[in-house]
Amino acid sequence: MNTVIINGSPRKDGNTARMCHAFADGVVSHRPVATVEIVNLYDFDFKGCRSCFACKLKDAATYGKCAVKDAISPILERALKADILVLASPIYLMDVSGEYKSFLERLLFPVASYEAEYKSLATNKMQVATIYTMNVPKEMCPNQVLASTEYFIGHIFRTPRRICAYNTYQFKDYSKYKVEVFDEEQKKQYHDKIFPIELKEAFSLGLEMAAEASK
Repeated sequence: MNTVIINGSPRKDGNTARMCHAFADGVVSHRPVATVEIVNLYDFDFKGCRSCFACKLKDAATYGKCAVKDAISPILERALKADILVLASPIYLMDVSGEYKSFLERLLFPVASYEAEYKSLATNKMQVATIYTMNVPKEMCPNQVLASTEYFIGHIFRTPRRICAYNTYQFKDYSKYKVEVFDEEQKKQYHDKIFPIELKEAFSLGLEMAAEASK
């Protein structure tokens, strides 16, 4: 079993990364010999789709494939072959991070054909999970924006299973920053009580998806 987890956060030890690791722990708890790779996108020098349309050329070796070769190319190949693919991002400006969006462009557009009914060219219909972390409460989650992207992911692979961490604790020391719209103590209390539950949910989803992939 091969699981590829994409961390679209610039922080390797932040809330998104911790949710990724919790999911990974769930996979390994079911299948100790499973291969689990966590990819930190901000470690790589790459750009999004360049609109070269090489992936749409008739009778070309690049049809259905991203023709751009750069640091992220091997990750794209492994992601397309995974048994479980996890796409994780913090929410910035009511949407996913720029690096995450660029990765999705490179991953999805080549296999999203212009054939009848926009046929998916993905040969591997792996299980997919999405993880989002955000500084806002649940009622402010940009569900419509996220659902639109997830609909497209579902068309290419399978409908993703989503898990979120809300109202995250952003700073280790709030006193160093000018923050007037949040109450630090309320943030801390919420984080200490709820974030462990959200981590357990990520663990449980990893466990459940690993069990399904084993069937």
